[in-house]
Amino acid sequence: MSLVARQKPNLHILDHLDGDNSSLAGALRPSRVEIDVDALANNTRLLKAHVGDDVSIMAVVKADAYGHGAVTVAKTVIANGANCLAVANLAEAMNLRRAGLDAPLLTLNYAPVASVPLAIANDITLSVYDARLAWQFNAAARRLGGRLAVHIKVDTGMGRLGILPAELPDLLRELPMLDYLLVDGIYTHLSVAGEDEAYTAQQVRTFESALQTATRAGCRFRAIHASNSAAAISCRAGSFNTIRPGLLLYGLRPSAARDRIPGLRPAMSWKTVVAQVKTLPANSPVGYGNSYRTRGEETFAVLPVGYADGLRRAPQTWREVLIRGRRAPLAGRVSMEKITVNVSQIPGVGAGDEVVLLGKQGDDEICADEIAGWLGTINYEVVTSISARNPRVVVCAGE
Repeated sequence: MSLVARQKPNLHILDHLDGDNSSLAGALRPSRVEIDVDALANNTRLLKAHVGDDVSIMAVVKADAYGHGAVTVAKTVIANGANCLAVANLAEAMNLRRAGLDAPLLTLNYAPVASVPLAIANDITLSVYDARLAWQFNAAARRLGGRLAVHIKVDTGMGRLGILPAELPDLLRELPMLDYLLVDGIYTHLSVAGEDEAYTAQQVRTFESALQTATRAGCRFRAIHASNSAAAISCRAGSFNTIRPGLLLYGLRPSAARDRIPGLRPAMSWKTVVAQVKTLPANSPVGYGNSYRTRGEETFAVLPVGYADGLRRAPQTWREVLIRGRRAPLAGRVSMEKITVNVSQIPGVGAGDEVVLLGKQGDDEICADEIAGWLGTINYEVVTSISARNPRVVVCAGE
């Protein structure tokens, strides 16, 4: 029995593709996420002008910068007015350090004691939120002979990570003995900023009281921060010298916020292409489960994107996409890597046509807030749930 000879793969063919990363991404994957760095720069500058020169911006770039690409975002915002960065954990912090980012960098979430050597070696600040953890961090730093920078996280009413105000005096009394810790900052998180002004004011008062307690104990902090994006819109930085925005940098409005900063622009678009166009007769099933059947002759475009890419299948999903500047509704169930949309009312659709899942096309736009309404969620989840298998392509769209 003879076997057909197989040609040896030539991976160097990639070298002959256009050097532009969008061309390479298009050759490898039909769907892509475009990140407009001009919009990121614009948003950072507008936010800096909004809060003034006396307030520093700690840009939150956790979760791969809300799905926008942490390295690209971090470099852009630092170049346009942000002073420091915040991430969730050491892995995210190290990703930025390996990319050459040397800006001050805070991890907001739990960090195991075993991570202290890595934090010290790479000038990464950790969060501390109880006395026991502070002692453990201090002991680990002492064994290395180095000092670990930390920010104290105070729980003023969020009910998550943070030391309770009643327990803060005990920690403050022990700080003079923790001589391998550099207490560089203190912060809290506001749970309903932009939604419940009375409760937010109560949290701010609680935090101010905690600051007074720390000041009486002899503490001096370089960074004091409480305002997230929703609070930053309303300039609730108060006497604090740093704000901690995330969503605003990406041109999106915090879901609870009633106010806006004029001129912010969304930085993310999600696009794919039409793989096939077909016309089916009446009573034809479309997709798994035959959940959709044509009522008459209908024309459909098959798109190479699905729930593995982050386009949610259930219980609620995307309702429409943009093709040739017009809206095409989804038909049938979302598959792992394909969806079908009805283009019966859009003439001239052909294979290779650009499809916009999130963003602008022509005079129409499908924004993250609209999609969040379809899905019964918030815009944060919309942008962070788009899978990393969709390559992030940097564009400079300008005004």
